[in-house]
Amino acid sequence: MSTKNEVFKSEAAHLEEAAFSAGYVPGTDAERKLVRRIDMRLLPMLWVMYILNYLDRTNIGNAKVAGMQTDLKLTSNDYATALSVFFVGYLLNEIPSNLVLTRSRPSIFLPCIMLLWGSITIAFMGIHDLGALIAVRFILGCIEAGFFPGVMFLMSCWYKPFEMGKRMALFYTASLMAGAFGGVLGGAITSGMEGVGGVRGWHWLFGIEGIATVVVASLAFFVLPDFPHNTKFLTGEERALAVLRLVTAEGSKPRLSHKEAFMSAVKNWHTWLLTVSYMGISGSGTISYFFPTLMLSLGYTGTMANYMTAPIYAAALVVSVCVGYSSDHFNEKPFHVLGATIIAGISFIITATVPNDAVKYTFILFGGCGIWSAVPLCLSYCLANFKNNETRAVAIAIINGLGNTASIYGAYIWPANSAPSFTLGFACTTAFVLFGGICTVINRFCVGDLSLRTQAQDDEDEEARNAHQKGAEGKAVHDDAASV
Repeated sequence: MSTKNEVFKSEAAHLEEAAFSAGYVPGTDAERKLVRRIDMRLLPMLWVMYILNYLDRTNIGNAKVAGMQTDLKLTSNDYATALSVFFVGYLLNEIPSNLVLTRSRPSIFLPCIMLLWGSITIAFMGIHDLGALIAVRFILGCIEAGFFPGVMFLMSCWYKPFEMGKRMALFYTASLMAGAFGGVLGGAITSGMEGVGGVRGWHWLFGIEGIATVVVASLAFFVLPDFPHNTKFLTGEERALAVLRLVTAEGSKPRLSHKEAFMSAVKNWHTWLLTVSYMGISGSGTISYFFPTLMLSLGYTGTMANYMTAPIYAAALVVSVCVGYSSDHFNEKPFHVLGATIIAGISFIITATVPNDAVKYTFILFGGCGIWSAVPLCLSYCLANFKNNETRAVAIAIINGLGNTASIYGAYIWPANSAPSFTLGFACTTAFVLFGGICTVINRFCVGDLSLRTQAQDDEDEEARNAHQKGAEGKAVHDDAASV
């Protein structure tokens, strides 16, 4: 086995030497082929994983209306506590999870997380009281905490900043697909499996979706790549190109310890400005929890109220991908975020002030498109602000973790007694989304245009690539000498 590894390493070194000796020229056919290969290996798997991630955290809502609230004798406050405790665990474990990811293999770490949360979802079948519900929801939050920021960190290790916009948008469409069809799937399972084997339908909902998660997690072990320097599905030459095209002066510095990375992210005030920005945009997204309620206020009843939410998600899916492609084409994100938030804000103002129900529905749809275009763009812009891998892992965990606290306070801005106008909800949502967009642009003016680096930065990055190239060539020569 050791001889085989030595032969493999020697062959890889020769391929790396050939790649580095030619120098790095951006936009070559070889690089485009490499990026396409990465896309096909990485994005579909992550997309499916995120659909199940979203379903497993939100299926409690489907279970509630399918009999869970009655069976567990839950009050409104009990249910709100069960919802909120998930995000407590989520917030507490995001930073530790991402720090572990920087020192581990994503092809093992992310599927293991998925395997654990799938098993915990299956464990919901054994819940028969409020205490168990709260405990399992808390554990589920702790486990799921590492997935979304871990995916963002992994993608940032494979793609350049101007390649991230459309890919983050494509990845984020998984949550829109889950939102559009999760209710239909939940209804089909809870009604079709009601009483089978003497088990309630809402118990089967958790069991079936949990089993699906475990199956996909098992496949992910064999599909997901690791980091560019150690992934197995690329040739040595492709690995060399994947590493070299992302080498920067900052990224080539020695790795930070966990403590150093944490302090670096915490002391960087951009972390906190971007956190506030994402909290605003994410906070406006809590309107999605109340789409069925809003449909009822527009005169739709029963199942039709749920069905009428699907076009909103479908439209948001298309628009968010188009906006993501535009941001990459123009190599610009902050103003795209601002534009999307302005569209959302204006749409909700019109919704709250115009009496016509058809107009209200149309602008709720426009508002949803604005929010869900801004969310993935905001996150990909956040990634571009931190060059060092370890610092970026901590910063994105802070931003995403605190941003998700919006799901706690956002649930209280849509009180039932404000129907049918829901003035408080639309006013807060408008304020949240516009505030988030403005903060993103403030950060843009503070750090400058990230797509137009200064000549000094370009020179430093080029020097880093040259140093990396010389190091690879020296290693190849040393290996040749050793073999002789």
